[in-house]
Amino acid sequence: MEIKKNPDMEIGRNSSLYFAIGLAIMLFISWQLLEYKTYDKSVIDIDIVSMDEVFEEEIPIVNVNTPPPPPPPIAVQESIQIVEDVTEIEETIIESTETNQSEKIADPIVSVSDVAVEEVEEDVEVPFSVIEDVPVFPGCEKGTKAEKRACFQLKMEEHVAKNFRYPEQALDLGIQGKVFVIFVIDAKGYVSSIRSRGPDKVLEAEAERIIKLLPKMIPGKQRGRPVKVPYSVPIVFKYMAS
Repeated sequence: MEIKKNPDMEIGRNSSLYFAIGLAIMLFISWQLLEYKTYDKSVIDIDIVSMDEVFEEEIPIVNVNTPPPPPPPIAVQESIQIVEDVTEIEETIIESTETNQSEKIADPIVSVSDVAVEEVEEDVEVPFSVIEDVPVFPGCEKGTKAEKRACFQLKMEEHVAKNFRYPEQALDLGIQGKVFVIFVIDAKGYVSSIRSRGPDKVLEAEAERIIKLLPKMIPGKQRGRPVKVPYSVPIVFKYMAS
């Protein structure tokens, strides 16, 4: 005998209906949760104000002994006393210093003896070729003017040859040539104002060193007075190749 199911007890018969109702309820709950609004609670401090009765304190009045004000200043009455002028004052007479065309101004008389004449030494240079008395080199004091001139030139050549020294730097670089040295024998016999002109500074420095070694001389004279005498010396730097 086959067992039949009770149609009233079938569960799956209305399952779609139950699912639709449950889905609608869940959607409604979700919508309510989304639309739910919350607000921040403001903190309100409610205090109770209590008013006490104000007590007014009575301040006693104290009398302070203040000093009395100073008395007003005493008014001084000025008394004017009139004194008779018994002293006679002599007036100063001021004479006029103005002149006119009729007055003559006296010309001062100056004599020649009243004028002070100061001698000024002239800084004169006389060339060696035209000077009356040439500078005297030590050892050339004797002889005529012509002999002293020749002796001066000879002593100058001997001095250059004695003190000549070829610079090593010029030898290493192969520098040679002629250096013209111009100097002045001043009015006291000393050598000054040395200048040189040559192919190289090394040779010029050596030529000037030789001239600086010149001794003091008797200065040259023109018309019996010592004067400056310029002089020029050529110094040849030449090396012989071995």
